[in-house]
Formats: sequence, C-alpha cells, structure tokens
Amino acid sequence: MAAPEYVPSDPLARLRAYSSSPRRPESWTADRPGDLDRGQPRGERFGAPGPDLGFALKIARTFDDRLHLAEGEDHHDVVGGCVAVAMRRASLFGRAPVVHDLTVAYTLWGFLDDDPAEDLVALRRKVFEGVGHAAHHYVELRALVDAVPETTLRLTPARVAEAHAADWRSLFDLPPA
Repeated sequence: MAAPEYVPSDPLARLRAYSSSPRRPESWTADRPGDLDRGQPRGERFGAPGPDLGFALKIARTFDDRLHLAEGEDHHDVVGGCVAVAMRRASLFGRAPVVHDLTVAYTLWGFLDDDPAEDLVALRRKVFEGVGHAAHHYVELRALVDAVPETTLRLTPARVAEAHAADWRSLFDLPPA
C-alpha cells in the first residue's frame, strides 16, 4: 500500500507488485437464497422499480403554480397520481425521474391545459380520487398508472402534447365507457 513520503521505509525491502486473484474456472451462478436469477419479478401490483424514483416528488413541486385543477379535484391526489405515472416512465428508461417525466404525466391527464375536455375532467375526478393516499388506495393508484400504456410513456413530451390536443383518448388504455 502506498505511504506518504514522510513515513520512513526500509530502502532495501522488496517492493510488492499487484497480482490478481487466482482465476476460478467455473462461472458464477445465483445459488444463494436471496439471489434473483431471472431479473426483477413482474406481475400485478409489483409496480415499476427504478433508481431514485422519489426524486419525482421534488420535481413535482416545481409544477404547482402551473397546474389547472377543476372543482372537486384534490391537489394531493393529482400530484400522487401523476408522480406515479412519471415514476413508471422513468423506470422504463432505467433512470431517475427528470422534469420531462412529470411534464408527460401532467400533460396526459390535462393538468397543464387551462381548458381540458369535460369528459377528461370527469374521468380524472373519478380515477384520481384518493390516490394521494397510496397506502389506502394502492389498487386505484396502480389502475391509474396501468391505464397509460408503455407506448405512450415512451413518447417525447412534445409528441404527447400533440396527441393530447388531437385525441386524448388515444393515449390511454381505458375500458369502454
């Protein structure tokens, strides 16, 4: 190990050089009880894991003055639902959330639009109700997030805004009314 120059050392001592560990001929296998050999588990209510997803909550605060909520909509529920959509989008790309993830989420649901369609407002009143309290409404929150297909989440914010203006229903996987 290297030592500072002021530390006395024996000038006649043999210096050691680096040598790597002996090679193991067999390959590594996931054989311990906690090892996941097939990647992250998938299925209903597993969510979408990704790095530092909670950062979306901090980014969401920067949108507070731009959100257009209709009468009867709760700010806490809107942020909770849109943050969950943004977290899923970020996890699809394998990264932490960025401002574009929140922009896509709020645009999808029409919260950045000062005059959203009445049927969209009626839908979001229903699907966002209570989702700000994820501990009690996790099933509803998952349904809200799962209503946005992966193909929509992979669009750029500009493409989402264009598609939303043309036909907001095309961005969702909603059951027939």
